[in-house]
Amino acid sequence: MSTNTDRIRLGFIGVANQGVLNLKAFWKLDDDCVVRAVCDVDSRHLDAAKALVDEHNGDSSCRAFHDFRDLNRWDGIDAVVITTPDHWHTAMAIDAARAGKDIYLEKPLTLFVYEGRRLCQVIKETGRILQTGSQQRSAEEFRRACELVRNGCLGKIEWIEVQIPPNNKTCEPTWSPEPPPPELDYDFWLGPAPAAEYHPQRCHYQFRFIRDYSGGQVTNFGAHHLDIVQWALGMDESGPVEVWGDGEFPTSGLFNTATRVDFGLRYANGVEVRCITGASKVVFHGAKGTLDVKRGKLVTDPESLADAELPSNAVRLYHSDNHQADFLNSIRTRKDPICSVETGHRSATCCHLANIAMLLKRRLQWDPVAECFPTDAEANAMLTRPYRKPWTL
Repeated sequence: MSTNTDRIRLGFIGVANQGVLNLKAFWKLDDDCVVRAVCDVDSRHLDAAKALVDEHNGDSSCRAFHDFRDLNRWDGIDAVVITTPDHWHTAMAIDAARAGKDIYLEKPLTLFVYEGRRLCQVIKETGRILQTGSQQRSAEEFRRACELVRNGCLGKIEWIEVQIPPNNKTCEPTWSPEPPPPELDYDFWLGPAPAAEYHPQRCHYQFRFIRDYSGGQVTNFGAHHLDIVQWALGMDESGPVEVWGDGEFPTSGLFNTATRVDFGLRYANGVEVRCITGASKVVFHGAKGTLDVKRGKLVTDPESLADAELPSNAVRLYHSDNHQADFLNSIRTRKDPICSVETGHRSATCCHLANIAMLLKRRLQWDPVAECFPTDAEANAMLTRPYRKPWTL
């Protein structure tokens, strides 16, 4: 463990599954940061995380919080890392910003479109740093792919193919309520989401297949890959102008997000994106060839495109080799990180639009400036949701 006294002090909200992976990712940066607090509404996860941190730090000083608001207001930390179910992302991030903390917020940034615009406003008002956890932007293969596209190495982009994995969890066609386990504060876990009877598959990890809490694989892997589409097309502050979809959804059971994804996006420059259930990758189809990129691998046809030398005046994208280190650097410089709140909001919006189109099963015109469907009241009503009292946005 580093003894550097100038390290950025971190608090972690949500410390299971991806939360533990985020802990370990920041531990690789011991010279620049230290974990001082953890928070979770499940006492098993909370106790286990505190034990992990104490072992890593070599002492027992890590604070354990049940309520994220107490952690956000503790003066023993400088920034928070939020790794909770999607329905909690925005409320927790807004509270942290108003408490003067910088934020590393897991993707997807939000549960619905209006949350994203509100979060952007609060981050601007408070002057806080927010890094969206879309870490593919800090991977060389994705940056290289986007630079090749942006600099015309594939010629005119004809269309873009996105594939996201199928659901990795299933549920029975019927279910019965169960009492929440004693270690879980279930009402707090629900938070702003509608009241609902407990079932184990409603919570940890599997929440992502229930629309009250997430958007299925569209906002899981789709958030990563559509973020790369946005980056490659130079749309970080905008988005598509049309969306359509015809996915398949469960007709019984607890889960209700799409089991088969099939949707399209069209941008103002005419480029169309089609996203389907399949592997996990982005394929750019251009007049001069194709580029297939996934984690750890970039392949082009012809092969020579992959090694194309960019001219001295080429478009060069933000270079980050480590997503967590980039966040810490932004805290020190007070400059936006590689995946700022606006960028994360715009990429999440693509996911939300796709789910809306698949549910309504029709083409929808989208205004990326006004952030609304100009001619569809039913679709516009799906851009926001009420928070369960006493929670407010």
